[in-house]
Amino acid sequence: MKLSWTLPEEIIIKDFLKSQGVSRRLFKTFKEEPKLVMLNQQSAPLWHVGKTGDRLEVELPEEEAGAYMEAERLELPIVYEDDHVIVLDKRPHVAVIPSMNQPTGTIANGLLWHYKEQGLPYTVHILTRLDRDTSGLMLVAKHRYAHSLLAADQKQGKIQRSYMALVEGAMTESTGTINQPIGRKEGSIIEREVRTDGQMAVTYFRRQTTFAGHTLVEVKLATGRTHQIRVHMAFIGHPLAGDTLYGGKTDVINRQALHSQQLRFVHPFTKRLLTFHSPVPVDFLIE
Repeated sequence: MKLSWTLPEEIIIKDFLKSQGVSRRLFKTFKEEPKLVMLNQQSAPLWHVGKTGDRLEVELPEEEAGAYMEAERLELPIVYEDDHVIVLDKRPHVAVIPSMNQPTGTIANGLLWHYKEQGLPYTVHILTRLDRDTSGLMLVAKHRYAHSLLAADQKQGKIQRSYMALVEGAMTESTGTINQPIGRKEGSIIEREVRTDGQMAVTYFRRQTTFAGHTLVEVKLATGRTHQIRVHMAFIGHPLAGDTLYGGKTDVINRQALHSQQLRFVHPFTKRLLTFHSPVPVDFLIE
């Protein structure tokens, strides 16, 4: 893929590309492969000074997938796609990234096949990763440059998400904030817990409906710690239904009852604000 700009002023090519969010990794590639950078249809080094009105073009390098990831024909629940991003509405019980225990059947395997069918030399760039049993919307950057731009937005809190969670018990509070640090639980490589030496974690919640000994809650995050919603809701005495790792029961649902219901972000190239919604899953609607 080629990207192009008209230089607005006299400027060093590297400085202009840096202002456009080009990452250090891409700069390294451009140094190793100078033909990827063209000024007025001529190869130009990064230190060259472009003039006002000059046409700058860069060709994104080919990317290689990790040796442990294989392309696999899978049905991907794509709700939006363009040259730069993909939005998926993930089903529960589907892993996002391959592991030793599950090397195939993941979102990443399916994305590699999807790119292969389109003739795109990309690897997988997940922006908003979801746990295996969490369903709902997730954002994927199709190439390295889009990932760099969106990752910067993500650090600044510009990629906004909200979740629906079905929690144990009848929640009395209509709204609340949980501000408790989270860290890895001693003796476990998976489980997290609230602990004084953990990383700052802030979760906002709003009660939606209470029924059948459970409460449907809307949740938003100010931080993005591993298992944050699951840990925080268990900490206040309302573990997610089905979340056996953190005290939830499996009498009404056979997975952690967490769903990514809304995703909002500014497109890194068109600058349009995009908003996506996913309905509450059927398995949340207990009687």
